[in-house]
Amino acid sequence: MPEHTKTDGLPERYNSSADKAATGKIACNACPVLCLISDGRSGACDRYANRGGNLIRVDPVIFLRRTLKDDESRLVPFSADQAWSDEPVNNNEVFVTGVGSSTTYPDYKPAPFIVSSQVAGVDMVTVVTEGIFSYCSLKVKIDTDRFLGAEQANVRCKGEVVGHVTTAEYGSQMLSLGGVHHLTGGSKKEGRTTMEMMLALGNKQAVELTIDGGSQIVIQAGKAPVVNGVEEKRMRVGCGSAAIGIFAQQFDGLADEVVVVDDHITGVLTEHQAGRCLDMRPSGIQMNGRKSTPGRYFQVANPGTGWGGTDISDPLSIIEAWDAATAWPGLRLLMTSTTGEHASWFVLDDALKPIEQAMPPEVQTVIDRIGENCEPSLCTVLFLGGAGGSLRAGVTDNPVLLTRAIKDALVNVTCGGAPAYVWPGGGITVMVDVMRMPDNSFGTVPTPAIVAPIEFSMSLGNYRALGGHMAHVRTLSEALRSGAWHNDGAPTNFQWQAAQPTNAWPLGTPPMLG
Repeated sequence: MPEHTKTDGLPERYNSSADKAATGKIACNACPVLCLISDGRSGACDRYANRGGNLIRVDPVIFLRRTLKDDESRLVPFSADQAWSDEPVNNNEVFVTGVGSSTTYPDYKPAPFIVSSQVAGVDMVTVVTEGIFSYCSLKVKIDTDRFLGAEQANVRCKGEVVGHVTTAEYGSQMLSLGGVHHLTGGSKKEGRTTMEMMLALGNKQAVELTIDGGSQIVIQAGKAPVVNGVEEKRMRVGCGSAAIGIFAQQFDGLADEVVVVDDHITGVLTEHQAGRCLDMRPSGIQMNGRKSTPGRYFQVANPGTGWGGTDISDPLSIIEAWDAATAWPGLRLLMTSTTGEHASWFVLDDALKPIEQAMPPEVQTVIDRIGENCEPSLCTVLFLGGAGGSLRAGVTDNPVLLTRAIKDALVNVTCGGAPAYVWPGGGITVMVDVMRMPDNSFGTVPTPAIVAPIEFSMSLGNYRALGGHMAHVRTLSEALRSGAWHNDGAPTNFQWQAAQPTNAWPLGTPPMLG
């Protein structure tokens, strides 16, 4: 009976007699599932496979390069029989990411890549791994003023609850998706559906969701949302009050009254302080809703997918009446939404009834200006994960020292080479924009959990001080020659990718060098 072929490559004293596999199969210990993999097959995660009795990582390890040659987008094999060409490599031009690098599971072994380099004359170390995240979620920002669903409403994927609607932000609806309770706290189907949804969104793919009591949406990082089958085009320039203030001078002289319809704060120009500063004549308009401050009205209608994120299709429905002592026949009224996508022009007749007329060209110019100031409607997907003790053990024998070093700005944390925001407070809770990461950065294990890359860069002295695995520090050239230290000579691949120019270079001169 053959010995268990491990992903760790550690000496036999770390392995037990229980780590034996049936003849012709390899037992993979890269995650808690412990698949037995036949030759030519892959495990349940599709990340590891048995190739001729060797356990290999299927996906390539992504190496970022600041300047990428035209012929370097190809896959390059690691092989014990085929040494790296020793082409001169500037240490500060190459960065090893966690994408495809393998994990530290079952968490007693060092990270697969602990790479030394030199930056600005300072010896550096980057610890590279893929984390298995059960405690993780996605925060999704959807640029639209359409009503998607009530706050706290369930969000469903394929009928399973996978998250909820959270507090709206300026011009955007927000969703919180995934999380440990949906991954592990519900049924197997809920956990699997949540994992698949998170994997697709993290890897910049489209996902269809439904919101209880609300809309059906299709979201994809970096793309416009589709709400009830309609692709959104514009993110509002501001609330109704803000739009009044921004464009008040441009409306002055063209209209006698302007109403900017908004689900949250509807603006009325002549009552608004901007209109008063322009000495505009009061129009006598009387609005539905709750008056907040002069020219600012709340709750003029219910939330919806109509004008300004309300449920109205007729803008006149939010006008209660006109004060006959103040209004006058011939009064010119413009009603518009916060994006300018809806706009109508009215003139009061002798009975003070608004009669719709053709939009004057000069007024249309201002409406077009509102649209010009609306940014394109996009979906933003942020991955949020907690790097717990198990992942930290791949960096140091004393995990709390890594946590403290990060909080002291001695360690730069990246995910696939993309800058990560580390939340204040206890633990290492990181958040990263998936659009700034390499494509297909995320994987899964069927426990269920998300697999995501993470890198910790610091000075060599600081790595030694926090109890790092110094015996496993290798130069970049050594990493290029042999791949992950625990591959045991098994062939794997790496791939060059150009670093995103909008991302700070992970091995720049951050505060950790100060």
